[in-house]
Amino acid sequence: MPGALPDKIILFDSLCNLCNGWSRFVLHRDKNAIFTLCRVQSPAGQQLLARLGLPLDTYETIIYLERRGDTFVDYHKSEATQRILARLPAPWCYLAWLRFVPRAIRDLVYDGIARNRYRLFGKRQECKLPSPEEQQRFLEEIDVD
Repeated sequence: MPGALPDKIILFDSLCNLCNGWSRFVLHRDKNAIFTLCRVQSPAGQQLLARLGLPLDTYETIIYLERRGDTFVDYHKSEATQRILARLPAPWCYLAWLRFVPRAIRDLVYDGIARNRYRLFGKRQECKLPSPEEQQRFLEEIDVD
């Protein structure tokens, strides 16, 4: 992935009300603006999914990309959530203690919610675009070199 990308990227399904709620939760609590949000339906989101070898039309997980030197490490499901929480200010960072729950159990709960998220929380008919004030916190396009 190109070096011009932000260091911490959260990919989320912007048609999912739960995913939108999570992204808004992070956006409003990330006062130091360390995270950049990216809708999987955006051109940038589609390019990042393709680079990760993931489906471009089925979204089952939040994905957190974190720069490690010249590359990015991708985290999925509960691991992504835990790593994001750990970087938020108190009291939210304290929820990262849940990482001590075995990943298999965390991901089982995560998968159950993910499979039913549209039924439980609803689905938008169109992507919610960032407001003008939020646009600098969102990755919508990636320059192709």
